[in-house]
Amino acid sequence: MRALLAFLALFALPAVASTPTYTAAAGSTLGFGASYDGEAFTGRFDRFSADIAFDPATAAGRFDVVIELGSAGTDNDERDETLLGAEFFDAAGTPQARYVATRFRKLDDGRFVAEGVLTLRGIAKAVPLTFTWTAGAMPVLAGSATVPRLAFNVGTGDWADTAVLPDAVSVTTRLVLQPTR
Repeated sequence: MRALLAFLALFALPAVASTPTYTAAAGSTLGFGASYDGEAFTGRFDRFSADIAFDPATAAGRFDVVIELGSAGTDNDERDETLLGAEFFDAAGTPQARYVATRFRKLDDGRFVAEGVLTLRGIAKAVPLTFTWTAGAMPVLAGSATVPRLAFNVGTGDWADTAVLPDAVSVTTRLVLQPTR
């Protein structure tokens, strides 16, 4: 019986191994948006890597995204310097953030939710990412999430005042995916 189970297990392995895998290709973006004193602003991370394994038919896979915090930019030199400093991203002390998801669910409208964990400034918290998946030779994953910045100690000291700088930061991504196998 044990030999039969071992033999049958061999046939189950290709299903797991056959989940398509991808990396982010040219044209991929990772952005964020918030407001300061009532004025909206947007920014982006110019350097990040994404290792994606996802099968939309089964809503199964793995996301592993590493973000270089020092690449954050909003096209405003003063704001950018502040964002990279110790009170916000602390890019010198913790140069990377990471988002990892291994649980997914499909919504009734065809979108998906990645039940992932964001690690930022050494703090790990659940952050769901709602996304669409557009199939093709180079699939496109387009998603959004809301990150509570104060839960990650982003914007400490005088910046913790949510009347001036709200706690909720919107994050958007559009990954053009290059197959790796």
